[in-house]
Amino acid sequence: MNKLPLRIEIISDVVCPWCVIGYMRLQRALAKHAGQWEPEIHWLPFELNPQMPAEGENLREHLTKKYGTTPQQSIEARQRLTDLGADVGFTFSYSDDMRMYNTFNAHQLLQWSKAYDRETELSLHLFNDFFRDRKNVDDIEVLADAAAAVGLNAQEARDILHNQTYAGAVRELEKLITSQGVSGVPLFIFNREYAISGAQEVSTFEQQLQQILDESDAG
Repeated sequence: MNKLPLRIEIISDVVCPWCVIGYMRLQRALAKHAGQWEPEIHWLPFELNPQMPAEGENLREHLTKKYGTTPQQSIEARQRLTDLGADVGFTFSYSDDMRMYNTFNAHQLLQWSKAYDRETELSLHLFNDFFRDRKNVDDIEVLADAAAAVGLNAQEARDILHNQTYAGAVRELEKLITSQGVSGVPLFIFNREYAISGAQEVSTFEQQLQQILDESDAG
């Protein structure tokens, strides 16, 4: 049986917990249809905090300022995310001193990695760097180490970040995405025709995949 091509675009930020939860749920749905699809995944940039200063902000203080989250709500949200992460095989290691960082450099690195077909591996590595290891994903050395970990050249990564080589390309993509009405992430786009917003349940992704399959058979 020939597998059907399936283009999946994921609009995401590496400091978005729902983005990695949604991706892991999507993978579970794809696994249940493993014999039917040949998925091709592309990651597109979205900055949750484009004005974040270089030194970052304490995560709890940031959420209070941005969303009005109370300390108790923050504790409950962290526990919920930790539990949801464990359910899909991802580790969230929240702490009171955890910081939120700017992600523009991270998105530039991801844009560069596309030419080497490493963007999914790099995205997952950066999710782990931030949420599991609480690293500064704006730091050039952290990003160079992430590049090396997925088989890319660390010095080349440093060079493109110091020179901001992909700054223009990322800005153009971000403008295109927001011009299309995208105001939050994650957003999963299938074959540039169907979309799922948010980290939906595995069953929702399964239903979407089945719909695409049914329409393909009907066509």
